Amino acid sequence: MSEHRGRLLVVDDNEANRDMLSRRLARRGYEVEVASDGEAALARLAIDSFDLVLLDVMMPGVDGFEVLGQVRRTRSVAELPVIMATARDRSEDVVRALELGANDYVTKPLDFPVVLARVSTQLALREARRMLEQANARMSRDLAAGARIQRALIPQRAPTLLRVEVAWTFEPCTELGGDILDVFALDDGRLGLYLLDVSGHGVPAALTSVTLSRMLSHMGPSSMIYEEAPGAEPRLVPPATLAATLNRRFPMDPLTKQYFTWVYAILDPSARELRYAAAGHPGPILVGNDSQPRAFDSSGPAIGWLPDAMFEECTISLAPGDRLYFYSDGIVEARDPDGTFFGDERLQATLAECRSGTLSQSLERVKHEVSAWCGAAGPDDDISMIGVQITG
Repeated sequence: MSEHRGRLLVVDDNEANRDMLSRRLARRGYEVEVASDGEAALARLAIDSFDLVLLDVMMPGVDGFEVLGQVRRTRSVAELPVIMATARDRSEDVVRALELGANDYVTKPLDFPVVLARVSTQLALREARRMLEQANARMSRDLAAGARIQRALIPQRAPTLLRVEVAWTFEPCTELGGDILDVFALDDGRLGLYLLDVSGHGVPAALTSVTLSRMLSHMGPSSMIYEEAPGAEPRLVPPATLAATLNRRFPMDPLTKQYFTWVYAILDPSARELRYAAAGHPGPILVGNDSQPRAFDSSGPAIGWLPDAMFEECTISLAPGDRLYFYSDGIVEARDPDGTFFGDERLQATLAECRSGTLSQSLERVKHEVSAWCGAAGPDDDISMIGVQITG
């Protein structure tokens, strides 16, 4: 029983006080050890473990303040509660003790019911903190496991296709993010890719993004990117048609207000042509060999906003060396410490400046610039980007 109530150290240079307090606390189920002065208390605390310390202020040699100060160098208020015992008319002692990190105080002569209530309260708080720390540790492990699952859905290597190079980056602002992307080779030599951004952050956004990732996977019979055709092989759903299907299937929840933006593209490297549809998501940025970067518009509202929304399919003709970048708004909406957005113009200028480097280097440059722009606080939204280059 005593182990469950708590292990206490009573520190007092008055033998009668030590004896009375330790015996009465022991009768209440506590395991009690005593120390006759500050030096002895520090020696016990250095080699033994206690749940709470009852510490007299006025002691010869090493007084209670010095003991408290040394204790707080290694053990926090939450880790080891300390209750100071001070004379009734010494209010300055109370102030100093609290400033040094005492959890509570009692006044002398000691009123045992008051002492017992203060001890019980501090031990209950300590246990509550311990349970909260355990719960936080479990949650952190669960979030880390969820983040690993989410990252496992991001492609690990680029598909091998003629006349096209692909690279991407994915950086959630928390352990779990609302962004997710995929890049995949289609059977006819074309390239498919999408990037989506679920509103919000954390577990709810991540669960939705993972669900969408499975439904939009190019593999498996339940993939939404193909449609069954009687007596024929499944056909690839056009980008605008797929956007409309998602919009009907995922109306915005009136309670959570959750929705997502999405861009989906199909690239034909041999024809050097890209078809895409964007739903509330930024359109791609084209960076050519000699021209200034060009940003293409989104072609429809976010998925779930309007039940009968129409989506437009856009076509981009490409030349050898052209690069296309698809990105989440976490990049352009990243803020510096003064609240200024990174912005579309800065993103385009960054991509133009690193045109001479590799595709992967350009993505790393964008990440670096956004991080530097945000400063120590870092971005407050997920950072996702796909780059595609026509190589021939």
